Amino acid sequence: MPPAKPIRRIATEEAFCTAEVADGLAQVARSPGNSLDLVLMQMIYEAQGKGRMAHMRDRLIDLEGERLAEMDKHGVAMHILSLTAPGVQMFDADTATELATLANDRLAEVIARHPTRFAGLAAVAPQSPKRAAREMERAITKLKLNGFVINSHTNDEYLDDPKYFPLLEAAEALDACIYIHPRAPSAGFDGPLRHYAMDGAMWGFGLEVSTHVLRLILAGVFDRFPRLRICIGHMGEALHFWQWRIDYMSRLRQNAGQAPKLQLEKPSAYMKRNLAITTSGVEDSLALDYSLKALGEDNVMWAIDYPYQPTAPAVQWMDTAPVSEETRAKLYYKNAERIFRLRPEA
Repeated sequence: MPPAKPIRRIATEEAFCTAEVADGLAQVARSPGNSLDLVLMQMIYEAQGKGRMAHMRDRLIDLEGERLAEMDKHGVAMHILSLTAPGVQMFDADTATELATLANDRLAEVIARHPTRFAGLAAVAPQSPKRAAREMERAITKLKLNGFVINSHTNDEYLDDPKYFPLLEAAEALDACIYIHPRAPSAGFDGPLRHYAMDGAMWGFGLEVSTHVLRLILAGVFDRFPRLRICIGHMGEALHFWQWRIDYMSRLRQNAGQAPKLQLEKPSAYMKRNLAITTSGVEDSLALDYSLKALGEDNVMWAIDYPYQPTAPAVQWMDTAPVSEETRAKLYYKNAERIFRLRPEA
């Protein structure tokens, strides 16, 4: 018998940066401020050659050297690239809009050079919602990108604020998924997270994004935009692990008039209908098993979180995860092809 065809491994949350955005973030990192985002930005953009984040800036910018070699070494067919957090969301509106447009152009150029190895999510500058919506349309219709990335809050505001509805309307009309990626928690949410390194990936990032998505659900955003698709990483930021209690308490609050009535009644119904998750940075088979059962195996995708997470253990874990081969194929590539509108492998 001929050898089996290698499985197509598509990694769905893989960070990159452009030199222009990196230079802008370095300037922000040198500015006075109290945002917890500055902690990570200073480690990446202000501490080159020192500490555990040494050379991270170079690895984010280098798309065609070390990255492709690492993908080849471990049999990763494709990275879906997204501008690393906090993206353009700490700049003023004009700078953010300009840098998002430039980053999207650069992303489209590298995809054109390597169409079988890279796909991409367009950067969005929510600071100017109407201009952002126009750029979203350009990114999909002209640049042929595969969705959008928004790094959670913008100016400590969330997408349930009606001022941001033009972005959600555009995404729904374009049938393109918005990936809500973490950044440090917003002001007023960050106090207890300023100690013991709790501000970032250990805890704060997950709280930030899960809170954001729950706000969208409870505000009725998915009733207004029923075909809107949101993706979140890190095994769903633990949101769906709370779904029974969220459903129970939400029903009480809705009946008491303390929260808007939801057409589907249960928040978990929106998690299953409007939410997709990736495994980025969480290589835990127990969490994977629960996620598949809670959200459905069509709503879970594999990711590495490169270059912040290493490739080899992510591949080894998914290769050996205790799931059927049919489910493994969905996790590795079939769900990504459908959700991010990727061309199937020939």
